[in-house]
Amino acid sequence: MHSVEAAGARIPALGFGTWELRDGLAVRLVEAALEIGYRHIDTAQIYENEREVGTAVRTSGIDRRDIFLTTKVWPDRFREGDLQRSVEESLERLGLDFVDLLLLHWPNPAVPLEETIAALDEVRERGMTRHIGVSNFPVRLMEEAIRLSEAPLVTNQVEYHPFLSQKRVLAACRAAGMALTAYCPLARGRVFGDRVIERIAARHRKSPAQVALRWLVQQQGVVAIPRSSKPEHARANYEIWDFTLEDREMAEISALASPSGRIVDIAGLAPAWDPD
Repeated sequence: MHSVEAAGARIPALGFGTWELRDGLAVRLVEAALEIGYRHIDTAQIYENEREVGTAVRTSGIDRRDIFLTTKVWPDRFREGDLQRSVEESLERLGLDFVDLLLLHWPNPAVPLEETIAALDEVRERGMTRHIGVSNFPVRLMEEAIRLSEAPLVTNQVEYHPFLSQKRVLAACRAAGMALTAYCPLARGRVFGDRVIERIAARHRKSPAQVALRWLVQQQGVVAIPRSSKPEHARANYEIWDFTLEDREMAEISALASPSGRIVDIAGLAPAWDPD
């Protein structure tokens, strides 16, 4: 299995995202993803599908140790005591004893980061998660979190796709021995119709989605977590290991990034992003 080594964690390089998947659809799609071969499943408290994700994981017939499961704590649960309770609630919904990776979903400037990181460390010490990390943290906050944490942070999960440069975050992750986990890796469908990606895809007899995902995982230390509501798309997204992009193709795709490429910029949640 293709994986990324990061601060003691071995993270499958291609995961299955579950944002917007609810109820029976969430169960069916996670079941399908695991049947296809995905061994990295990503959820979050705010997705309201931890129960369904847990059901699919538990009933899959796959050894729990072979599935890398991530969930995320929503920022309104970042206080000491409340963070730990929120993780206990997540595990209860999942029906599992632990997750493999627990992330802080967004920064929360209303709660001292030192307090939140201490609670995150305690959750790990108690065995509720094997690894910890952050999400949507710009470099300044990521480096502060690294400094405050007794345990290593293994990833920063951020929006990353051909139209958004994350070179500062990626460089900082590499310097710290962390992975960068890319969400919205297909730019919510924008990769379809892009002339550069379409041309490269035709050359390799692959789809634009497959080329965009290959561009991500071919970079050192990058994990991608595409989400799909159709099993056939989830299968196609997984079929990216039988070709390699040339250096010039990698550079052409990287050159598509622009300052206007960001998609997820939620008012009241988004921090001051790193400049391009």
